[in-house]
Amino acid sequence: MSSRVELLNAGLLRSDGRRPYELRTLAINFAPQGTADGSITYSHGLTQVRVSVLGPHESKPGTRRETFHDRATLNVEVQLAPFGVGERRRRGRGDKRLLELAASIKSTFEPVVQTHLYPRSTIDIYIHVLQLDGGLLPACINASTLALATAGIPLFDFVCAISGGVYGTQPLLDLTTVEENDVPSVVVGVMPRTGRVTLVQMETRLHMDRFEEVFRVACDAGKVLWSEMRDALRERTGDLVDKLEAGPGTAVKEAEET
Repeated sequence: MSSRVELLNAGLLRSDGRRPYELRTLAINFAPQGTADGSITYSHGLTQVRVSVLGPHESKPGTRRETFHDRATLNVEVQLAPFGVGERRRRGRGDKRLLELAASIKSTFEPVVQTHLYPRSTIDIYIHVLQLDGGLLPACINASTLALATAGIPLFDFVCAISGGVYGTQPLLDLTTVEENDVPSVVVGVMPRTGRVTLVQMETRLHMDRFEEVFRVACDAGKVLWSEMRDALRERTGDLVDKLEAGPGTAVKEAEET
């Protein structure tokens, strides 16, 4: 399948100046949000999401029928900020697209979160999309991984996700909105330490021969993201340890200032 838009020039540079396999700039901010047990603002290129994790906590009375006696229930909700999305129609919580996105994120993390440690409880993952320029599902998954870890929720492994596509015969990684709208694409979520794949999602047709190559480079990109995410989490943990060693008064004062 060929694109209607010239996404690669003769020098194999994309419209934003990146090489085919080059990822966009990653920014991670662990600043606390309200009463959340774990929170993060995650930016990948121009796509930015804020994720807050609450729990584990006792299930609400209206949802107790959906709880399990041997494990926790994951609740995922996604909202789009009207000012950050390039569309006129406002999407509410009941929007089909948002519900599908939340369901994909939930199914991705159910085998990753150690829910058996928290029977008859609920873990809430609230995702607020602040800005969108492609790679929404991968950004939500990567941010949720870090937010869960920040909240102290045990995970079997990180989940690192990335989007990929094919322009002509050239695989591309980390697609923007323009690229997602014009080339066959796939989202791959991997667990880097174990090498397992927890998500493969395609909304367009992709030839099997091309899929194999895109899938391979996406798995490699997941390991690169894992390194960046792990280093950011280690740095944040080191900062917390330094504050605790400096004394409880100092840690509380700096937390209030942030």
